[in-house]
Amino acid sequence: MSDRNLVNPDVNFIQELKKYGGQSLKKCFQCATCTSTCPLSTEENGFPRKQMLLAEWGLKDRLLEDPGPWLCFYCGDCSERCPRNADPGETMMAMRRYLTSEYDWTGLSKLMYGSVFWEVGILAAVAVIVVLLFMLPHDFGFGLLNRSGAAPLSTVMLNRFAPVDIVDWGDRIMAAILGVLLLSNAARMFSGLTRGEKVPLTSYIAQFPHFVFQGITQIRWKDCGSRTGITNWLRHLFLVSGYAIMFTLVVVFLPWFQVSNSTIHWTSFLGYYATIVLLGSTIWIIVDRMKKQKGMHRFSHFSDWLFPILIFLAALTGILVHIFRVADMPMPTYITYTIHMAIVVPMLVVEVPFGKWGHLLYRPLAIYVSAVKSRVRESASQEARVADRALQQI
Repeated sequence: MSDRNLVNPDVNFIQELKKYGGQSLKKCFQCATCTSTCPLSTEENGFPRKQMLLAEWGLKDRLLEDPGPWLCFYCGDCSERCPRNADPGETMMAMRRYLTSEYDWTGLSKLMYGSVFWEVGILAAVAVIVVLLFMLPHDFGFGLLNRSGAAPLSTVMLNRFAPVDIVDWGDRIMAAILGVLLLSNAARMFSGLTRGEKVPLTSYIAQFPHFVFQGITQIRWKDCGSRTGITNWLRHLFLVSGYAIMFTLVVVFLPWFQVSNSTIHWTSFLGYYATIVLLGSTIWIIVDRMKKQKGMHRFSHFSDWLFPILIFLAALTGILVHIFRVADMPMPTYITYTIHMAIVVPMLVVEVPFGKWGHLLYRPLAIYVSAVKSRVRESASQEARVADRALQQI
């Protein structure tokens, strides 16, 4: 290990990691049962033993340069088989929360992961702002955004209550801001993972399709775990597909998706699929967490509960808005729409750049960088073997 890797070890890092859920790290005796158990661990990227050791030594800089925490998909097998009950799977999860807070230059992730008060408080503050936009006095009391009078109570006219063009522009501006925040955090992650590495740009270009494929499919998850890998992967794949479709409908196709009256548009059927998938997947996840039967659910950080609950509530209120609109029930439509927006906007604003949603980008990015480094090392090794054979022939 080079001197660079031993600079300024943080002796208090174990205590710091506890704030992110790593409660059992001190129990680890480095027997390597966890690494030998993990089906995704390789000779080149061995985990979680290596990361547990780095954490025990307080080598925070080495963790920032290590893709290992993100290569773990947390099936829970390592935690179930640990003879010391050190819970290495949850420690790796805690490291991912810690790393997310380190990538975030705003400092909000550190506040939210370290305090339930801050996470709930920030979500609640954004929700209150959203509600106020609809509840500030204007005609009969609803619709600050209305430009042509109050939304009628005789029949549903959703676009009078919340003009679709204004909401659409708001969605796109919000998506752009969140995209900048998330990508800037990902750039900080990339900088850490590639620190000290000299990799040709052509290598990154050649492996880029691998990044896209991993990001869309998260397919490594199916090989994670002796019993639950494929099930967890499919559940996650369906959940992400529903999330992605709903996000696209809202950000790209809102003028067609948010129909003013009781008619049904073609986008509604995509919305039905997304809603069913989101409701079903989140209920399944929440029930598993309540039962705590699987290794991956023996311990759950507050953020592990919050994200599926928010997605469930967003999907539930979304379908209720649709039902009330089709049934031509004006007041229930307007009230439920306000509640729906007060859930969706905080969830996106907080969770995309600062919370759990970020792993959808961070994990494939870590896999991508690892694949690039592996390919470069393989090429260098091949060149060395060719040179060695050439020397032997002289």
